[in-house]
Amino acid sequence: MILRFTLPFRTDWGQRLVVCGSLPSLGQWNLDQALSLHYNADYGVWSQEISLPDDQLGQVAYKYILLDERDGGKHWEWGPNRTISYDGQRFTRIVLEDFWRPAAQPENELHTAAFTKALMRRVVPTQPAPSTPTADSVVRFQLSAPRVDSNHQVCVLGSDPALGAWDAQQAVILSDTDYPTWCADVALQNPEQTTQYKYGIWDPQEKKILQLEAGEDRLIFPSADRRTLRVKADDNFRYPTGNWRGAGVALPVFALRSRRGLGVGEFPDLKLLVDWAVSAGLKMVQVLPINDTVATHTWVDSYPYAAISVFALHPQYLNLDAIAELQDPAARQELEQLREELNAKDFVDYEPVMNAKWKFIRLLYQQEKARFLADPEFQAFRQEQESWLAPYAAFSALRDRFKTADFSQWPEEFQTPTRVAELTDETSPDFDEAGLHFFTQFHLDKQLREAVAYARQHGVVVKGDLPIGIYRHSVDAWTQPELYHMHQQAGAPPDDFSLTGQNWRFPTYNWERMAEDGYAWWKQRMGTLARYFDALRIDHILGFFRIWEIPGHSVEGLLGHFSPALPFHRHEIEQRLGWFDYGRLCVPYIRWHMLPAIFHGQAQQVFDEFMVADEYGAIQLKEHVRTQRQIEQVFDERIAADPSNADHYKWLRTGLYKLVNEVLFVPDDQRADFYHPRITLHLTQSFRELDEPSAHRLRELYVDFFYRRHEEFWREQGLVKLPPVRYATDMLICGEDLGMVPESVPGVMKALGILGLNIQRMPSDPNVEFGHPGSAPYLSVVSPGSHDMSTVRGWWEEDREKTQRFFEHTLGHYGQQAPQHCEPWVAREITEQHLYSPAMWAIFPLQDLLAMDSGLRREDPLAEQINVPANPTHFWKYRLHLNLEELAQAQPFTDQVSQLVKHSGRAQAY
Repeated sequence: MILRFTLPFRTDWGQRLVVCGSLPSLGQWNLDQALSLHYNADYGVWSQEISLPDDQLGQVAYKYILLDERDGGKHWEWGPNRTISYDGQRFTRIVLEDFWRPAAQPENELHTAAFTKALMRRVVPTQPAPSTPTADSVVRFQLSAPRVDSNHQVCVLGSDPALGAWDAQQAVILSDTDYPTWCADVALQNPEQTTQYKYGIWDPQEKKILQLEAGEDRLIFPSADRRTLRVKADDNFRYPTGNWRGAGVALPVFALRSRRGLGVGEFPDLKLLVDWAVSAGLKMVQVLPINDTVATHTWVDSYPYAAISVFALHPQYLNLDAIAELQDPAARQELEQLREELNAKDFVDYEPVMNAKWKFIRLLYQQEKARFLADPEFQAFRQEQESWLAPYAAFSALRDRFKTADFSQWPEEFQTPTRVAELTDETSPDFDEAGLHFFTQFHLDKQLREAVAYARQHGVVVKGDLPIGIYRHSVDAWTQPELYHMHQQAGAPPDDFSLTGQNWRFPTYNWERMAEDGYAWWKQRMGTLARYFDALRIDHILGFFRIWEIPGHSVEGLLGHFSPALPFHRHEIEQRLGWFDYGRLCVPYIRWHMLPAIFHGQAQQVFDEFMVADEYGAIQLKEHVRTQRQIEQVFDERIAADPSNADHYKWLRTGLYKLVNEVLFVPDDQRADFYHPRITLHLTQSFRELDEPSAHRLRELYVDFFYRRHEEFWREQGLVKLPPVRYATDMLICGEDLGMVPESVPGVMKALGILGLNIQRMPSDPNVEFGHPGSAPYLSVVSPGSHDMSTVRGWWEEDREKTQRFFEHTLGHYGQQAPQHCEPWVAREITEQHLYSPAMWAIFPLQDLLAMDSGLRREDPLAEQINVPANPTHFWKYRLHLNLEELAQAQPFTDQVSQLVKHSGRAQAY
């Protein structure tokens, strides 16, 4: 039999199309052996035929590729492999009438799990698989259309009597067996005539067409071929209403409050938030990272971006009652008493909460151990997750045994993971140390998957969060240290959050090593996240282009540099600046007149203790305080010995940090005689005291380095690293792309179908003070704020002049006085402005939605902020002040949100 490929496509000179696939005649997925298509200029169609065995059944997988001989480009069409099943006994000819599937199209993102598994999920096929008519010439209508809600179907209506002759009651219903592809085989009654047709949305309950697609009629041209199957693989359904848009709510799991919790939000609480979201017309619930951060068993572990495992879940989210009832009456009574005490607090009291959790987890483990270890469900979980679960359980056991997660301080035989199998062997006398963590992770996994399944059943997407870094003292660093630069620190350059930059103290990635196995670690990490989430926020997605890398001797972020980067060689600096002096450019610039401005009346005392001067008046820090890390150690010891003067010591420490930062270039740590301009060098005293010609030339060099030199280089980095991560799963991917964004980033994200983030207070355009949600692109998320910011109410009171400008120019109240506080009607206007944005998603921190209701919102707006990035020792303790059960009963507020969402046109399927 004959298989004919046809594809309408207008190419430019030097371009051609090929088809590559599973058969030898299609190259068996070897692009060099792909089948070349021929171009018919009269019809603008590329085509070619191959032969298949007669009288046999089989299947062919294939894909089209555009080859560009001008630049050597090899552009595969977007989407999964195409497949066609053939029956050589039934047909002698199959004609594939395909359309090119371009990348970077907004409708492509409707094929992600957010839509196919949650928003538009198909519980069971509502229409059986098509049976091929007995006629000897058949047309297969095949349409890829994920945007059809679970209560409706796709139909086809047309001019041929077999398509209803335009009688809507006679439309042909397509099968969703292969959803999001819809399919029906039809034997046209008049195949010798041109057939006009359109697809529609069919309501099986009302038995009518709800929506017929827009645009001109589609056409099937006449054909006299017999024993032929024509496959009309049509392009997208043409929705009259334009792009789909949805709204969602953001709240960390730890911040959820319910009557059944134990002083902190737990995974089953997500069901309550989902219930409220459904009532409010919201289609997404967004959370912060949920991985285990237990490193010190202190409140420091409340920081959710420092996970000891990128796979394990945090024990704080475990609901004890869902495991089993405690058999000991005294323990049950104690648990209830603690629940009452901890739930009465207006914040997450991390250490008491975790102490209580661990106590009762241990009791439940001992109580349920025999049944648990024999449970086939646990055995299947352990086998499936063994690659990360066993090392994690062993690591956690050793952390508790040796009272530290810093494995470099463990006995030598445990500093590498060579004894994992022994530590996790059920016959080992010490097995319970690890078994406790098997038990905890099994039930965490079960409870989270139940909550996500509940959300999907109610048409709500759960969106997770992927931290850009890994914790230095983590299972990941213990088991695969070769994947990271352990001597470096990741962070962020100065921004609105922190004027001295952020130092997260995470090691940076060894991307070259990761590439050697095809980014297997990243793919496993994404696969684990996809187990729980249908959408994902990638924290600091700029890290896939370049990360802010800080040397190990720094505490603040100012002495970092982008990595990878193209630093200047000394000769290039000398050529462009006119001179090069290492001591003047790379050694901290300290002069006496700077000290009183920093240390005031204590300048002489500070100089005497920490500095020395040469005969020319240049001052250097003494050897034991040359680096910020050395300074940190000195003052940590003083604060520990004299805590009553801690504030004074911190003030002195900050002043000395400032002096260390007084450099204009940072030496590259990989290549000798290469240098990076220090970020914000124009703010240094060293720069201000340069002569004018040198300052002018250095400013030009700085602008070139940070805004021009790296654009193409970083674009290539993103196109190498991001695709393996992006395409490892079918999750909808959103990138947090705030801050100092290279010009190449938006283009790469668009090409990969990654949604950007638009925060009104942090516009991507440096020439505007406030962004407007109405100017956001479709493939993006708009939000009034994030967990790293004050809430809208808190921000409103920070800077009256800025608030006034926002009130007049962004909200449109020209010439009016802004209210002193963010009144509910102001919060409503801000919410509406975001809802009417063209962006695919408008996501609101729950605090900002509650700001619209004077009776529900928290009294103190400052108590609503989740994180303060400028404070590296911030305690993450925010908790919603309302029980979710109370929120569910606040019907007027819920109705208000629902009406706003509905009137904005969000979450309407068609």
